[in-house]
Amino acid sequence: MKKIDALKQIIEFNQELDPLHVKIKYKAMRRSKFSFLRATCHLFYQNLPAGSILDQAPLAWISGDLHLENFGSYRGDNRLSYFDLNDFDEACLAPCTWELLRFLSSIFIASEQLGVNEQEEMELCQSFLNAYRSQLMDGKPRWIERPQAKGLIKELLKTIKNRSRKKFLDTRTKLKGGRRFLLINEEKALFTPPDEREQVRNHLELFAQKQKDPAFYHVLDIADRISGMGSLGVKRYVVLVSGRGTPDENFLIDIKEARPSSPARLLSPPQIPWINDAERVVTLQRTLQAIPPALLTSLRIGERSFGLKELQPIEHRVNLELWDGKLKRLGTVISSMGEMVAWSQLRGAGWRGSASRDALMGFAQDLPRNHGLIELARQRSRLITQYWQEYCAGYDAGVINGMGPSGNR
Repeated sequence: MKKIDALKQIIEFNQELDPLHVKIKYKAMRRSKFSFLRATCHLFYQNLPAGSILDQAPLAWISGDLHLENFGSYRGDNRLSYFDLNDFDEACLAPCTWELLRFLSSIFIASEQLGVNEQEEMELCQSFLNAYRSQLMDGKPRWIERPQAKGLIKELLKTIKNRSRKKFLDTRTKLKGGRRFLLINEEKALFTPPDEREQVRNHLELFAQKQKDPAFYHVLDIADRISGMGSLGVKRYVVLVSGRGTPDENFLIDIKEARPSSPARLLSPPQIPWINDAERVVTLQRTLQAIPPALLTSLRIGERSFGLKELQPIEHRVNLELWDGKLKRLGTVISSMGEMVAWSQLRGAGWRGSASRDALMGFAQDLPRNHGLIELARQRSRLITQYWQEYCAGYDAGVINGMGPSGNR
């Protein structure tokens, strides 16, 4: 296997992104192996072992960046609450096992934070795979029913159901003179330069003219949004719009630049062409989720393509700190995640190059117990740990874009 210069690739991948946001990203990547995994999807799929179940599996539409924290609750376009996969920036057509490998690797990478031992790691991995296989064999895509939800998923669904718009707006905005303005801070929002603000405002006005209710999208304020790990550095805005008119009925919108899928770039033959990457992300999110999030669509701002949707608080995402050391609680939600991955792949079955539902069901039926996916994930986690250690050494030495441990240039 050809050795990868992880430091060089990280620098090259981020060099065209916003330097201020990348500085925040680099500091967060130093914090833990799991943060590093989240930020380096472009490294993960390189040099996968050939001739294994990874490339012998049928093709499916995958989210591409599956890990423990890329699930969460949200309000759908029908205003009901759902829990599902929630990140499709890297979505593409690939062997269905690629998705499984990344998720299983995230269990091993996060094991120290989760406080689980080697035996418990194996149990969690097997729970995920058993649930995935069972639902793929069933052949019917379902979703987590709100009344039947348990544990953490039930809590997250309840949180979003009970969330009031005013309380949410109060966490992200301030009232002044009878109108709201976005709060600017280093954690969630940064100042957007005036010329950039004007460009975003103008394109949103053009977009609004084509909507059923143009006044809903009347722009009140714009800021750079700070969120995620892998996407830190790409253009991303939080926009406060009039919504239903009054200050307590304003809406927050997330507008995020779409870039090419990292796993897709490693595949041959080339992927099905899309008009742009925002169309890819939005189309696949609409296809692979049970119900898409509210306001989900795409638009162009200048020469870049963006995905637009109602802003969903990061507090509604799965968080590794919420397990409370209870293995049963953790195992239950990981089993549910395995089911959701199967349902997602079944929704895209037979569509634009994906294997048919029958082919996916047959793959699950014939999947041998000694398929080696868990061991491959363990090996991958060790490789990512090695990359992270090399990164930490480079960061501490100040060779990552000239930044040392303090984050100063």
